[in-house]
Amino acid sequence: MKNIRNIAIIAHVDHGKTTLVDFLLKQSHTFRENSEEQQKDLIMDSNELERERGITILAKNTAITYVPEGMGADEGIKINIIDTPGHADFGGEVERTLHMADGCLLLVDAQEGPMPQTRFVLQKALALGLKPIVVINKIDKRDRRVAEVLDEIHELFLELATHHDQLDFPVVYAIGRKGIAFDAMPQGDPNEATGSLKPLFEKIITEIPEPTDDPEGPFQLIVTALDYDDYKGRYAIGRIRRGRVRKGMGVAVIGRDGVKSSARIEAVYVSRGLERVETPEAEAGDIVALTGLAAARINTTLCDPATPQALPSIAIEEPTLRMLVGPNTSPFTGREGKFVTSRQLEERFTKELETNVSLRMDRLDGGKFLLSGRGELHLSVLIETMRREGFEMEVGRPEVIVKEVDGKMMEPREEAVIDVPEEYRGVVTAELARRRAELKNTFPHASGARFIYEIPTKALLGLRSTLLTKTRGSFTLHSRFLAFAPQVPALDSARNGVLIAHETGKALSFGLNIAQGRGVTFIGPGTEVYEGMIIGENGREEDIAINVCKGKELTNMRASGSDENIMLTPPRVLTLEDALEYIADDELVEVTPKFIRLRKKYLTKVDRDRNKH
Repeated sequence: MKNIRNIAIIAHVDHGKTTLVDFLLKQSHTFRENSEEQQKDLIMDSNELERERGITILAKNTAITYVPEGMGADEGIKINIIDTPGHADFGGEVERTLHMADGCLLLVDAQEGPMPQTRFVLQKALALGLKPIVVINKIDKRDRRVAEVLDEIHELFLELATHHDQLDFPVVYAIGRKGIAFDAMPQGDPNEATGSLKPLFEKIITEIPEPTDDPEGPFQLIVTALDYDDYKGRYAIGRIRRGRVRKGMGVAVIGRDGVKSSARIEAVYVSRGLERVETPEAEAGDIVALTGLAAARINTTLCDPATPQALPSIAIEEPTLRMLVGPNTSPFTGREGKFVTSRQLEERFTKELETNVSLRMDRLDGGKFLLSGRGELHLSVLIETMRREGFEMEVGRPEVIVKEVDGKMMEPREEAVIDVPEEYRGVVTAELARRRAELKNTFPHASGARFIYEIPTKALLGLRSTLLTKTRGSFTLHSRFLAFAPQVPALDSARNGVLIAHETGKALSFGLNIAQGRGVTFIGPGTEVYEGMIIGENGREEDIAINVCKGKELTNMRASGSDENIMLTPPRVLTLEDALEYIADDELVEVTPKFIRLRKKYLTKVDRDRNKH
């Protein structure tokens, strides 16, 4: 066990942890020289959505072997590395995986400093007693604030530390994109500095404690993650807390509800680089993946049948947001997707619940489902993933979850951190004041001004798209859940009415030109539309139906073809997150593998008038 270290890498979104893991893998010679992996960037972000968005969604673990100077090549120290999400919406992934670690690398951007998710994850790591190593990354940035950022980190530790020993932490300075690190801030221009990650490797070996789990006691492990492949089936992943595990060994399986069953380990795997390698035996302190355990779920305890003792379940914070999801009911149902029924949706959600511990699902009448999660991104990533798998569905507007405590209705509140250029300071303060946000702090920042607000979660809905328009995209917004607090009155909608397709057909330039005279369109010429589909935003508060399928009537030969010569403004294209933020209570987002459409719940004008509240 003395030759094992278990570390988690935690940081805010885009502070560089996945890139750093890539270089740790490469510089430990985990890959052959000139191999495909050795040449690839962002090795750990294998998920297609992760590569597109530049964020880590799924926690992953890998392992490297580092050989310190003076140690033989076959005597290296195994370092299990857990790469965790930085976004609070994926906090369920963070909370589970931190339980497998003894220490953590806390990455902080040398310009941005500690951010909301830095605080969120660090607080959990310190509460678990993990030994931190602070890595101030991106010290080559032109607007770096290394000394100020270090002061901010010390203040954060003063606030969050659970023991005075945690206030004394080692610091490493790094340029992650170059794969170099330093024990002290280099003199002169950091861009001229050279080196490797050796200082970081050495800090991990000397500062992160060895596992103290008992290898001689009866076997015990709690499942913290699940994986699956077509050849071996389900993998139950976790850290061995006591004893040893071997291929063919019989184990007791204790579920979260206390129900016990028996199983036999088919195979034991450990990580080597990005691969799983079968091993005859593994001992306490190591992270393993076990097969042959069909009944295993997250928070299931695997143990020696002679001493069936369940480990404490890993607590996961409750959901704060929910939305209605059901089978697609638009006139275009089944034209673009493979999976369109309520039964297929339920099977997919049930499968997701096994691994997505922050997700909740309630079955409703009419074949619909109420999904609850940790935030808009958490839920929208699931919908986007299913869309790419071939599912069609319709999704309602996200709403916050309220609960009654001592006779009072409580709703979630969050801390929002907004960075914006100085010229948009007034825009931000006016919009946040309208949303009943409480300003906690504001100060100059590298990008202009930084605002820290406490705000009801429901007031965050739609804020990103509103600020995107009002600041011309020159802002960043990050938030983290704080607590449930007394409910405040609902906000007045600031959104205008919408432009609704009057009939089914194909949108033509002439009809769209008329629509653009009323407001902003979301579709271009040639797009197929149906009655009740939302094709744009009105310039006024009321909804209006427009016949965008109408072409110019030809009264003489010279008018022929003039429809094609109309110059249109490019449509405003909405992403899935944009669409979910945009819709009102009487609207839905239709999600298919090929299109994201907005529509009214009631498609005909007669039905809309009949169901007005």
